[in-house]
Amino acid sequence: MILRVDPESAVPVYEQLRSQLATMAGSGALPERAPLPTIRQLAADLGIAKGTVSKAYDALVREGVIVSDGRRGTSIAPQRPPLGARERERKLAEAAEQFAIAIVQLDAPIDDARRALDASLDRVARSR
Repeated sequence: MILRVDPESAVPVYEQLRSQLATMAGSGALPERAPLPTIRQLAADLGIAKGTVSKAYDALVREGVIVSDGRRGTSIAPQRPPLGARERERKLAEAAEQFAIAIVQLDAPIDDARRALDASLDRVARSR
C-alpha cells in the first residue's frame, strides 16, 4: 500500500490520507477485508500524529469504506462503496491537471514530462 502525504499542501493531512485510502478501496487496489495498519503504525510510517490518522480512519468508518473491530483491527469494508467509472475519470483528470500545472510552471518540455511520468509509474508499480 502506497500512501503519501504532503504537509505543505493546502489539503489537510487527514483528508489526504482519507482520500487516498477511499480511492484505493473503491478501485479495488485494496481488496475487501484487507487489513490496514494500526493508527500508531501508520502514524509512525508517515511521520504524522496519531490523531491525524485517527481522524482519517473515523471519517472512513462513517463513510462505510473501512470497518474497525477492536482486537481484529481495521480493514477495508466487505461491501465497500465502488469507485464508478465517472469518479475514477474525475480523479484521473484531477491528477492530470495537477501534473499539467507543474509542467507549465517548470516550463518543461512535454517529452521530459512524459519521461518523468513513465519513470514515476514504473517506480510506483515496483513498490506495490
